[in-house]
Amino acid sequence: MVRRAAVALVLAVGLTVPWIGVSVSGVTATLDPGTTVLLSGIAVLGTAFLLAWAAETAEKDVPRAFAIAVLAVLAVAPEYAVDALYAWEAGQFAGTARGIEAGNLAVANMTGANRILIGLGWSGIALFTLFRRGAGGDRSVVRREGFLRDAVRLDHDIHLEVLFLALATLWAFLVPLNGGIGLVDTLVLVGLYVAYIGIVLRGSVEPVETTHGVVHFLQSLSRPLRVTAVVLLFGYAGVLLLVAVKPFAHGLETLGTAVGLPSFFMIQWIAPLASESPELIVVAYLVNKARTTAGFNALISSKLNQWTLLIGTLVVVYSIALGQYGTLSFDQKQAGEIWLTAAQSLFALGLLVDFEFSVREALALLVLFSSQVLVEFAIVRGVEVGLSSYEMLLVYTAIYVLASVWLFARNRGAVAEVLERSAITVGFRDPPPAVAADDD
Repeated sequence: MVRRAAVALVLAVGLTVPWIGVSVSGVTATLDPGTTVLLSGIAVLGTAFLLAWAAETAEKDVPRAFAIAVLAVLAVAPEYAVDALYAWEAGQFAGTARGIEAGNLAVANMTGANRILIGLGWSGIALFTLFRRGAGGDRSVVRREGFLRDAVRLDHDIHLEVLFLALATLWAFLVPLNGGIGLVDTLVLVGLYVAYIGIVLRGSVEPVETTHGVVHFLQSLSRPLRVTAVVLLFGYAGVLLLVAVKPFAHGLETLGTAVGLPSFFMIQWIAPLASESPELIVVAYLVNKARTTAGFNALISSKLNQWTLLIGTLVVVYSIALGQYGTLSFDQKQAGEIWLTAAQSLFALGLLVDFEFSVREALALLVLFSSQVLVEFAIVRGVEVGLSSYEMLLVYTAIYVLASVWLFARNRGAVAEVLERSAITVGFRDPPPAVAADDD
């Protein structure tokens, strides 16, 4: 057991070594863009496994929700770094063409990452859960008669994440109305996440489920060694992800130009697709171990921190680079992108507010997301679709919002349950006798 765990750890770290080697040797500037993107991408793959093992090991010592929240933050660290890079350049070159472009790229990367996480991540992991080998033995999988009616049953304990994500989503609709991302947005969105973390930290440490491989080995260590191992894994993975971001992002811009795609499209879709891979790999790893609940909790937690911290901290980075406080402005198209991203988030919440995610719902999420990206790609390539890019964003926003209204009306009982459970968790209400008895 120890030998196999050691081999797995060495292999995962080994994936990161080539990028460390070229970074330390100082030859990164001489690499062609394709090689740079390849080596940094392989390093990201290795860190995904390190993050998964660290987070699962940490569940023995801290509340599971907190461990998953830490995992979610580090797993999307490349996304934070890419966005921070462009927010920094927007402040550094404020008032110039590059500064304006960088500000738009920061918003584009943020909206693309959020929509990929839901459109591909949530739907893809749900379909993987339902159709993978051994799904029949997964207690989270619900089999029903009828066409595409099988579903994934979600953990009712995600009610708090659903509530905070809904609050952040509603606020996001207001962001474009202020002409940019400003201090108020930072206070509200970062404040929501801080409040959420403060609540989950009050939770108790749950009994650890049966583990295998690397996690079993790490959890068998004495507490001081175990904590040290978790901190080292989190720290190593987090630092490695951060140092690979700038060459990765700029390499993608160069590759896009070489194949005839604008840097905007590459940064909005290709960069987030690559940088979201650690999160999706981690979740697929958990689901494949029949830990579907933990996997979906990680996905939802990732969406929450991207939709709060990622937006809220952009103006901080921008202002530091600017040398004074400033609002990170963006153009009309980016306003449409934010509205569409908020509308997709609202639609996704409407789908899972009843704590089930069916094949039909996953496919609806996937088709809506994919069709919008394909239409956007057609517009970029000069194909006449009868709408401008901005008009297309508004059309899809309207579709998502109308569908969301119908879903919340249909699931109003589930909405009431989320509000009631959240009020009990926060401490605004005492649990009813039945709930208190169950908890005992």
